[in-house]
Amino acid sequence: MAYQAQAIELDLFPDEVKVEQDYSATFADNMKMPIHKWYRYTAGFSASWVNQLIRQEKTNGRTRIIDPFAGSGTVLLESEFEGVESFGVEAHPYIYKIAKAKLDWNFPADKFKSEALSLLRKAKAKTITKTEFPKLIASCYPIEIIQKLEALKQTWLETEQEEEIKNFNWFIITSILRTTSPVGTAQWQYIQPTKTKAKVIDAFVAFEVKVNDMYLDMKRTQNRFTNVVDSKILNEDARNIQSIPDGWGDLVITSPPYANNYDYADATRLEMTFWGDISGWADLQENVRKHLVRACTQHVSKLADEVESIIEGPMLKPIQSELRVVYETLKLERLKHGGKKNYHFMIAAYFNDLAKVFHSLRRVTSENALMCFVIGDSAPYGIYVPVDKWLGELAVSAGFSSYSFEKLRDRNTKWKNRKHTVPLHEGRLWIKS
Repeated sequence: MAYQAQAIELDLFPDEVKVEQDYSATFADNMKMPIHKWYRYTAGFSASWVNQLIRQEKTNGRTRIIDPFAGSGTVLLESEFEGVESFGVEAHPYIYKIAKAKLDWNFPADKFKSEALSLLRKAKAKTITKTEFPKLIASCYPIEIIQKLEALKQTWLETEQEEEIKNFNWFIITSILRTTSPVGTAQWQYIQPTKTKAKVIDAFVAFEVKVNDMYLDMKRTQNRFTNVVDSKILNEDARNIQSIPDGWGDLVITSPPYANNYDYADATRLEMTFWGDISGWADLQENVRKHLVRACTQHVSKLADEVESIIEGPMLKPIQSELRVVYETLKLERLKHGGKKNYHFMIAAYFNDLAKVFHSLRRVTSENALMCFVIGDSAPYGIYVPVDKWLGELAVSAGFSSYSFEKLRDRNTKWKNRKHTVPLHEGRLWIKS
């Protein structure tokens, strides 16, 4: 089968449709930007807006940046480009590795390309006879595609390379897993093996296209930015930051998980299964979910014995009475929906976890720190949860002085007159020390 490079590139890096509103809280435009577009992480936010904020706060003397939910590294990359110091914290082990690879963009580009294409040549020469694969992998790929991906994987495992090259090649293989699958595997979405898509890219071709795209980005970016300060990415839990010194940061830019029942662990199940990081649901729980802020019902299925102590505990004291009302309402509403979704547990755990994050940030930020949290509110079962108000009050309780909320856009408007009728919004929660 013949492939046209231009068409393949468009398949790998499609443009997002622009919307007629403030989309600075979305990842859309990042897919047109060097380095950022290497991996589609739609849980992120606009790199352009982050850059503007960093530049603005540099004039106010704020040059030490923290992102406690670093994701694929948007804040860290823009900090590097602006020549300011930054720490990122990312608890998800898979996303941490994605960010770590992107942050090596300043590695010698020619060496990167040479080593990556060398791995590809070795993989093409490898004969894969293996026919048994994990159930999820077998359901997402025809055998001829699996074997090419397996050849890349086995070559990667067998090849001794320096750390940066090893990370890059892992990243390339990982980033093509969805574009080479004919099933419903939209980037950063749940896997839908029962659905199919028309365009599938040959694994070896996709690998080479990705290498060339990354190579060009590295060359251009390295020529453009010469006053770079390396960021530090930590595979730690934002609820208990360990490796950032006391009082270090003066600017926090981040977007925590929304309380919308999106399972950030399950979204990476395909990739983690392919690499052998997990073998099933239990592994996903143990290796990923327990390290993440509890923002979905899958995280809280066994919380019944401790939820009361969470609600009555010191972390939630500022919002205790309001939270209790929402909790009890959700508890009753759950019974009307078959008792399947423990949204009442999730809401309690979510705000308790974010309260811990604020306490952790209070330790590692200065007395002149400014924090910006990109957040969205929530309405599980149609019961409204005032996320911005409650998070602001929890931040003040943790030792910060004040908060304000800046609305950016309405969201989930497609739900109106359908399943949910409660209007929701997204915006920036500004918090001052």
